Amino acid sequence: MVPVDGIPILVFSSTLLLIMTISSAVDTMNTTESIRDSEAMVSADGSFKLGFFIPGSSKNRYLGIWYNKISNRNVVWVANREILLTDSSGVLRLNHRGILVLLNHNGNIIWSTNSSRSVRNPVAQLLDSGNLIVKDEGDGSMENLLWQSFDYPCDTLLPGMKLGRNTTTGLDRFLSSWKTPDDPSRGVFTYGLKAAGYPEKVLRANSLQMYRSGPWNGIRFSGCPQMQPNPVYTYAFVFTEKEMYYSYQLPDRSILSRVILTQNGNIQRFTWSSSAHIWVFYLTAQVDDCNRYVLCGVYGSCHINDSPMCGCLRGFIPKVPKDWQMMNWSGGCERRTPLNCSTDGFRKYSGVKLPETANSWFSKSMNLEECRNMCTKNCSCIAYTNLDIREGGSGCLLWFSDLIDIRRLNENGQDIYVRMAASELDHEGDTKNNYKSNKKKQMRIIVISTLPTGMLLLGLLLVLCFWKKKRQKNGIIERSSNKSSTEQDQELQMFDLGVMAIATENFSVTNKLGEGGFGPVYKGILKDGQDIAVKRLSRNSRQGLEEFMNEVKHIAKLQHRNLVKLLGCCIQEDERMLIYEFMPNRSLDSLIFGKTRSTQLDWPNRYHIIHGIARGLLYLHQDSRLRIIHRDLKASNILLDNDMNPKISDFGLARSFGENETEAITSRVVGTYGYISPEYAIDGLYSIKSDVFSFGVLVLEIVSGNRNRGFCHPDHDLNLLGHGGDYFKKAGILN
Repeated sequence: MVPVDGIPILVFSSTLLLIMTISSAVDTMNTTESIRDSEAMVSADGSFKLGFFIPGSSKNRYLGIWYNKISNRNVVWVANREILLTDSSGVLRLNHRGILVLLNHNGNIIWSTNSSRSVRNPVAQLLDSGNLIVKDEGDGSMENLLWQSFDYPCDTLLPGMKLGRNTTTGLDRFLSSWKTPDDPSRGVFTYGLKAAGYPEKVLRANSLQMYRSGPWNGIRFSGCPQMQPNPVYTYAFVFTEKEMYYSYQLPDRSILSRVILTQNGNIQRFTWSSSAHIWVFYLTAQVDDCNRYVLCGVYGSCHINDSPMCGCLRGFIPKVPKDWQMMNWSGGCERRTPLNCSTDGFRKYSGVKLPETANSWFSKSMNLEECRNMCTKNCSCIAYTNLDIREGGSGCLLWFSDLIDIRRLNENGQDIYVRMAASELDHEGDTKNNYKSNKKKQMRIIVISTLPTGMLLLGLLLVLCFWKKKRQKNGIIERSSNKSSTEQDQELQMFDLGVMAIATENFSVTNKLGEGGFGPVYKGILKDGQDIAVKRLSRNSRQGLEEFMNEVKHIAKLQHRNLVKLLGCCIQEDERMLIYEFMPNRSLDSLIFGKTRSTQLDWPNRYHIIHGIARGLLYLHQDSRLRIIHRDLKASNILLDNDMNPKISDFGLARSFGENETEAITSRVVGTYGYISPEYAIDGLYSIKSDVFSFGVLVLEIVSGNRNRGFCHPDHDLNLLGHGGDYFKKAGILN
């Protein structure tokens, strides 16, 4: 053994190896250091860790970045997605050219970064944002960036990442799903910006487009009404000559939030709950079936609350009527009247998701009037609108091909002006080429033609007021609307007590369907043969007049295929009744918990029911005019129609929130134990999360066929919820 300055070579070599191996406690790595299988790099604040991991039940190893302070390893980025490591011999190094290289047991490079610049002193660093960067510290500048992982995202979009393109370098940043939970290689789904025409975000399965966000309108992407100011994150869309991208930030850095493209092609945002130690689902881009790309074909419009959901734009008819009768809308619609460029005008459609912008043209400087004039003069121009809807609108967006993938929105929709033949236009809301010259003439015609009608309506209104006062004296309460014409509710039909007695055979025991906290429910048949369900408020009911009026107030305003339809009510003498559409398959609890009927539920049916309940709940929480918390979601309050479509019922305990309200506190906790969330039961705090908790319990019951309360297992005393949690822990899904 030959000494080196008095130190044996073996000791010297060991010391050198220790120097070259990076400590897991630091956030940087230079050219003399490396990361091996059992080692890691941790960001300065401890938020993220870079190292080797094994996904799911796989035996293969990958180099990745994950959340360090969360017990569940949630990987946000993977280096060697396509080339795996089969053993623990992998080594990450930084060479003198500023390139990160991942070596296998043979010393072969299986993954590397790139850099075309000469460097003096390259350093790799894992930032607190989860971004792995390589920079050159040779000139003393800390901003001399050579490469960053944020430019090469996998399935996760973190705060500060850019989803979009650098038009100067050609760099395209987009999400790509994992193939499976055990395989982080690229799956079939990608999500990024489509740069053709005016940019918008698109989801693809391989090359097939599945979903698009609609173009940016200054506030949000036009097809994403759920994008609005919130306490969790801020967002922005940048579009300059050099780059176009979407990004978001977290004002409160203690909050963890991420956007994921799942293996099933869902774009979902999750926020970490430090109290519950779980990722909480926040929102999804694909809200409902109307977000399926070009579902209704060209010039078709989708509205989720309609049945069927697809229809043609006004002035258009189905191309193949037989297909539309079979609910095949892919053929789309065609004009009822052909265009004539010299006489065409424009019809205004309000509250829509703008059509696909692949064949569009835009100007940021033009106003709406200039936009209309340009579209009028160009016979190929099909439609126009404002590019930016802020402060009254600005900019111009023109379409030069068939309009596709339009949907009507319940809120935060946009206006679009579509070219129409002159004969298809009316004088309300339409703009024509001779608009200015005929404006005064049109106003005179409108005034002259509507004056007699107005006088007649005024007389009818006086008669109606007199008639209503007379009926109120007889003890019958009529429902009226005090809202503006844009917010009118559908008139609620009032049924006579005698009619209800005849329909239910004088509330016969043989017609009784069941009984709940409200009172008994009877099956009835109206004179026209329509089957109905009658909920009769019991005098000794646990609920009272307040809950009765609450249910009328809420459900009368709601229209959705997965909510039970209220036909009317009866308020006469001492009787209080609600009349609903009849559900022949009764309630869900009688189906999933009954030993005989439960055999009717195969897995496709169970999934169909779960999916339907989720859609109804999403409508209550996001798409209805008021944000509604049900507060008593359970199996007995889910009714099933002939086709096993689930419908949420019983809104007696529901509460509505304004657009900016998200939670409330009550001293009176109501609902059904076993379905009530812990924060509601203990602190009286309820929000949409309370319903989501109840939905989770309901899903477990549907899948297992067991009730949460009363569940028994020979190995423990847990209820169904606890049993499910224990099962997931043993399966390694939860820690």
